[in-house]
Amino acid sequence: MPLSPHVGHAPGSICDVPRIVVGHATNLDAATGCTVVLCAGGAVGGVDVRGGAPGTRETDLLRPDSTVERVHGVILAGGSAFGLAAADGVMAHLEARGEGYQTRAGVVPIVPSAVIYDLGIGRADVRPDAAMGRAACDAATADRPAEGTVGAGTGATVAKLAGAERPIKGGVGTASRRVGDHVIGALVVLNAVGEVYGPDGEVLAGCRSSEALPSPVDAPRAGENTTIGVVATDLPLDAAGVTRLAQVAQDGLALAVRPAHTSFDGDTFFALSTAPALSGTDRVWPIPLEVTAAVADVVAESIRRAVLLASGLHGIPAVSDQARLG
Repeated sequence: MPLSPHVGHAPGSICDVPRIVVGHATNLDAATGCTVVLCAGGAVGGVDVRGGAPGTRETDLLRPDSTVERVHGVILAGGSAFGLAAADGVMAHLEARGEGYQTRAGVVPIVPSAVIYDLGIGRADVRPDAAMGRAACDAATADRPAEGTVGAGTGATVAKLAGAERPIKGGVGTASRRVGDHVIGALVVLNAVGEVYGPDGEVLAGCRSSEALPSPVDAPRAGENTTIGVVATDLPLDAAGVTRLAQVAQDGLALAVRPAHTSFDGDTFFALSTAPALSGTDRVWPIPLEVTAAVADVVAESIRRAVLLASGLHGIPAVSDQARLG
């Protein structure tokens, strides 16, 4: 089946950002998995959490006023709060390579993480764990990552406004843009309550009717949905700068998913700058308008790719399945 015109060809990926590698670990039978984003030598990290039902780890450490500025990886996982255990495997992988925050007793890898709720399909008793997190690290490369029903997006679903029993398959998407001499990339795991919209405002995934609202029995539940992702760039930014990029990433989410940032979603975006450690005069501030525009665009494109490239799983139909059926 040809790619939808909304997907496009060769859009780039988060791995176009220097020193970024991505790995997936996938369990199709259990409909879950995890996706790791690693940066050799660490990256300046930031985060923005907008949804009312997040599942996260190490986000407080990413506040601009925190002492530890650089992170060594980000793990996105299924399994709801259970899936946060995948970060233990990433930490073990990085420790074995000597990467982490240096203490007198050895390195402590800094690995922020966020999870989606995917326990409603596949097997609820199988969740990402330390072994799966380490497997994702072992699979990490600078090649273009797989998209759709893979990694942390394996059990993802979207468009649940018509009822919790009638979702459409979500997944993983990635894209990048070049702005001057620098690259901005994004990787998103789409598991939202809302519907997905194309750049022209057309519904790509959803009920296509404002009247198709769920009954109280079928209504979305807090903690069972979210969109999570990572934005990365080689632009030299400090903690305040990457935090700003994480905030702008949420604008890209709002461009492509409506409604976004609901009480039922845990929308969380991490941001990374892979530039070398900065002196006070090297940082880019304020963030140029063309950079913030590119961040919103690559996040929105990643979201659309996630839903358009997903494959149906465990009875959850995908947009691509519906297109084949006419």
